[in-house]
Amino acid sequence: MNPASLILLAFAMSTDAFAASIGRGAELSKVRFISALRIGIVFGVVEAIMPLVGWALGHVAMRFVSGVDHWIAFAMLALLGGHMIWEGLKNGGADAIKVAGVQQEDKSIWLIAVTALATSIDAMAVGITLALTDINIVVASLAIGLATTLMVTCGTLLGRAIGTVVGKWAEVLGGLILIAIGVAVLYEHLAGVVSA
Repeated sequence: MNPASLILLAFAMSTDAFAASIGRGAELSKVRFISALRIGIVFGVVEAIMPLVGWALGHVAMRFVSGVDHWIAFAMLALLGGHMIWEGLKNGGADAIKVAGVQQEDKSIWLIAVTALATSIDAMAVGITLALTDINIVVASLAIGLATTLMVTCGTLLGRAIGTVVGKWAEVLGGLILIAIGVAVLYEHLAGVVSA
């Protein structure tokens, strides 16, 4: 995976958390930067850990699926991207943050972590997919974590001003990017087979 694809992947993985943080910011009457940054860091750490977990699971399964790994990677990314698009269009993309259901700005770090976990399950699925590709999982996980920290911090700060509509389209865009990456993985493999 080239650096441009890695950056796109990192930001695509952060779009659901970004959508959730916009919803959170829209609920608050006043948002302080330090609170937004703290929420961003929690989301970023959780989002960085989940691809590692998925990669470990995928790496174990790799010996059983090595002949069709490119098709599995394509299918998983396409399905995950399609699901993100569906959720973005159906729910407006900001429902995940409301799982915690608390209105005050300084809610428990544990409730924030649970919400972060809920929005990072897709990162674990991508981690499984990354085990089937030629990528440095530590670099990919750090990129996903940093992108999520940045996006959630910004989303929380901007939520009051831009509302939940942007969150909806951010998740749709993230889904489209995942599908495009899946197509690129499949194309790279099939092009390699043809030229071999």
